[in-house]
Amino acid sequence: MVHPDSETTASARPSRRTVVAVLGAVASGALLGVQRPAAASAAAPGLDDPAKKEIAMRLVSSAENSSLDWKAQYKYIEDIGDGRGYTAGIIGFCSGTGDMLDLVQLYADRKPGNVLARYLPALRDVDGTDSHQGLDPNFPKDWRKAAQDTVFQQCQNDERDRVYFDPAVSRGRSDGLHALGQFCYYDAIVMHGDGGDPTSFSSIRKRALRSARPPAQGGDETAYLNAFLDARVWAMKQEEAHSDTSRVDTEQRVFLRKGNLDLNTPLDWKVYGDPYHIG
Repeated sequence: MVHPDSETTASARPSRRTVVAVLGAVASGALLGVQRPAAASAAAPGLDDPAKKEIAMRLVSSAENSSLDWKAQYKYIEDIGDGRGYTAGIIGFCSGTGDMLDLVQLYADRKPGNVLARYLPALRDVDGTDSHQGLDPNFPKDWRKAAQDTVFQQCQNDERDRVYFDPAVSRGRSDGLHALGQFCYYDAIVMHGDGGDPTSFSSIRKRALRSARPPAQGGDETAYLNAFLDARVWAMKQEEAHSDTSRVDTEQRVFLRKGNLDLNTPLDWKVYGDPYHIG
């Protein structure tokens, strides 16, 4: 999971209601009784289109790092005090949640003897805790050194895609969602993961399905995404570190209200009150 950078504390700017949007509903046909067929998603580029994927990376970085320069985050590492140990890299790999261990193992497989390989035993020991045992004092320094290596950068890209991006796009496509809906799924998986707890991505989706159906099940896309974002906001508010919901309220809701289901540029949004633009 990704978290804010060191420029802002977790309490000041945590890393993580609903008005039915008339404008978005009209754009989607909801108020006219028109349902978008699930096949419509195939007519426009999905989130895995290179240009759309770049937009997705920049949107997440605006919320996590107050910057559109997501590639500058390979070197990011800190403990923000959320119980997950060290958080690092472009997607916030955490020493306490297992994804950092998987990443460093991949790096060791591809480049044996790298600067982080010696921390593998410690990362196994601290998995599931917030402990730094065996990592301090040099792990952050060595992470930043490794981040200069293009092999490690590619490992971060590949693990981001394997664990977060590809599953989100696949699930979004199967639900008949356009690029915006796929991004809503991706951002949720990044923050909440996809385990079995009540605030995981799968639990958020199940909560949304109680009140709306996705296009693949004959539902209206805008109505379903509003239900999904309602469920997402509920999940975020269950944890203090995620209780700022502006990445939903003044980002994803903005695009949805405008009926921008294909996530087309230009895009204007705010996170934590800061404005962003992609032309």
